[in-house]
Amino acid sequence: MHQHSHRRTVVRRFLLAALIIAAIAVAPGATRLVNFGVRVGEGAAVESAVAPFYLAPSPAPEAAAPGTIIRQEPVVGAPEGARAWRILYHSTDVDGKDTLVSGLVIAPVAPAADGSRTVVSWAHPTTGTAPRCAPSSGIAPFAFIEGLSDLLAAGHVVVATDYAGMGIAGPPSFLIGAAEAANVLDVARAARLVEGIGAGDRVILWGHSQGGHASIFAAQRAASYAPELTIAGVAVAAPATNLGALLSADIGDVSGVTIGAYAFTAYAQAYSSRLPSDPLSTILTPAGAAAAPGMAKLCLLGQNSELHTIANPLIGSFVVGDPTTIPGWSGLLAENTPGETRLSMPLFVAQGAKDSLVRPDITAAFVASQTQAGTAVESHVLPDATHGTVALDALPRLMQWMGALR
Repeated sequence: MHQHSHRRTVVRRFLLAALIIAAIAVAPGATRLVNFGVRVGEGAAVESAVAPFYLAPSPAPEAAAPGTIIRQEPVVGAPEGARAWRILYHSTDVDGKDTLVSGLVIAPVAPAADGSRTVVSWAHPTTGTAPRCAPSSGIAPFAFIEGLSDLLAAGHVVVATDYAGMGIAGPPSFLIGAAEAANVLDVARAARLVEGIGAGDRVILWGHSQGGHASIFAAQRAASYAPELTIAGVAVAAPATNLGALLSADIGDVSGVTIGAYAFTAYAQAYSSRLPSDPLSTILTPAGAAAAPGMAKLCLLGQNSELHTIANPLIGSFVVGDPTTIPGWSGLLAENTPGETRLSMPLFVAQGAKDSLVRPDITAAFVASQTQAGTAVESHVLPDATHGTVALDALPRLMQWMGALR
């Protein structure tokens, strides 16, 4: 019986790997990613073996400087000409308290002098919020770091946080600017501790969707949180900026209900001292409040059907009103919306004209506010790009922009 169960599990993993490869093959820019197919299969074969890496250390380690690595191991299937490590590092939560976060470090195999390589800190789009949704623990940890091959070919070290609460259990971070920013900056700090890869203090931030939100907050907070890092630029694709406007625009479809469930559940935990008791009941209908915690345990990749089964009946009856006007919640959404203050580093923004999740007009308003504030902005609206394809479609322009940064 056990052998049959194990065989079914392996088959399911390889079927999922095949679906991922198929998705890559039809995506714009597929030529940059097709060579990941074999490595996806390698990842499927070892996925179950990595689970112990994400167990919390016992006894719990004492607090340490953000970016301190407490555990690392090589990752199989790194892109050709590169080597990679899975790491567990110290970071901070929304209250500035020490927490452990997992992520990846990928570097060219060619030798480099200490501190000579730029670190590109990649912030991933939404995959879920539960520990098992962490990209670094899945069967294709490299395949969806958009631009990875190009970035490595340019000689950069690439790092990718999972965000707190994913991979290793911990405090929530979903669309929580302070937590995401710390995670994105601290994984760049951690790269400098991996011997022999040449990671330096010069950092470029790069993020898609939720990762765009994380990257902008990291750019805003870098000078005070990680002053030893030099942020050369921040690049975002379809960034989550005005959270209230995005929620209001999307809450009437299955994606909006899912993202809302992730966000409201995370905020209810992270900001429990600032919200009423039973906080979900103050923003969600009884059915929505009952469903949201269960949805937050499910991942976007591999559990979509379960999410849709729960979310579809809630469309039109999920929230009790406009989230931007509900006491307590409106303030938190505003607090976690990137500000209109000038960024001290250049900003690259790519937006798909056919994006139905992060609406083009909301991104356009963010670009306008940053331009008016005096940020050096390069903005591109890609006419055929959707939410899922915009980061890949933007790569040629992105690499040119990165190459011109001082």
